[in-house]
Amino acid sequence: MKTNDAASVDKILAVSPREHKSLIEVLQDIQQANGHLSREALGRVSARLGVPLSKLFSLATFYNAFSLEPRGRHVISVCLGTACHVKKGDSLAQMLARKLGLKENQETTADGMFTLKKVRCLGCCSMAPVVKVDGAIRGGMTQKKAEKMIHQCKKDSEP
Repeated sequence: MKTNDAASVDKILAVSPREHKSLIEVLQDIQQANGHLSREALGRVSARLGVPLSKLFSLATFYNAFSLEPRGRHVISVCLGTACHVKKGDSLAQMLARKLGLKENQETTADGMFTLKKVRCLGCCSMAPVVKVDGAIRGGMTQKKAEKMIHQCKKDSEP
């Protein structure tokens, strides 16, 4: 774990209640600060709060909002639920993976700019196919719109 990641975990734990009911909130704060939940961060939480590491891993892997691997600056979730599947959501996901240069089973680009996730349902079936980018839902997604979206994300990330 990087020194600044350890410091941010310690800072979060210092102001967090030492109660089991606050675990989700603590994990959310750590993920927001560090971009993911590393094994080392979970170990610090376990030691400080007296929660078994297995319970923390169980929570971290159960909820889709958590990631054990570093995520890119821009997170793109492509819905593959029934309505999106019928409207070629899988083709959209494949095109995005190609455009981002991702290999099979790779979610995050080498430069750490993008993470591409395939999700079961975003609950916006009437807008299919749907893509969520950095928390914003975009319905009626086409390959052309997706290319523009990637370009805009890159442009927004320029210094």
